[in-house]
Amino acid sequence: MFQTRTLMTSLAMLALISAAPASRAAEETARITVTGEGMVSAAPDMAIINIGVLKNAATARQALDEANKALSDAISGLKAKGIEARDLQTSGFSVSPQFDYSGKNGTAPKLTGYQVSNMLTVRVRDIAALGDVLNDSVTNGINSGGSLSFANSKEKDLVAEARKAAVVDAIAKAKALTEAAGVSAGDILSISEDAQMPQPVPMVRMAMAKQATDSVPVEAGESEYHARVTVTLSINQKKP
Repeated sequence: MFQTRTLMTSLAMLALISAAPASRAAEETARITVTGEGMVSAAPDMAIINIGVLKNAATARQALDEANKALSDAISGLKAKGIEARDLQTSGFSVSPQFDYSGKNGTAPKLTGYQVSNMLTVRVRDIAALGDVLNDSVTNGINSGGSLSFANSKEKDLVAEARKAAVVDAIAKAKALTEAAGVSAGDILSISEDAQMPQPVPMVRMAMAKQATDSVPVEAGESEYHARVTVTLSINQKKP
């Protein structure tokens, strides 16, 4: 009798143990994973331009002297416009020999002079003054470069707002899907962000004419900051 009870107890425990993995599997499948997206738009409050001087001369020394003077004049003009020293940074410098390759019959290239390029990255914190800054820079000797991009000093805050909107969007999707299935969304089990950089206003290439007499027309538009998150929630099964 004792052996029979022991056997029945063992069989019952085995049944419980074998049922446990199935129960855990059921719990693991009772979840929903959705992706949410958020976007925030904001006008930029600064511009970043890449400008410089390009000088050609018979000797490297002469080309360098001319480039130095032109860039110094341009920097003085930028500072007069209110551009601070912290917003001026040398971004490129090169000295290159120039050759004439027009010789025929295997004639060796002829050295014709030297070219010096000195580039400057400028951060303009007053968007309204950007046109005048570009125009005056050309007047003061800038004759190379011209790439322009916009940025926002509150980018981190804007991205944070986009993240919040993405989470709200994901939860709303989960609720809509579970309600349609006759169940309900439960607790949030995990949240992960998909790496995605904010989308800036497209880069603008601007031609700088030496004869310009008016401010360069500039339209800053708006920058869009995006975020995407993946959220997993538990599912509350409705009882019959």
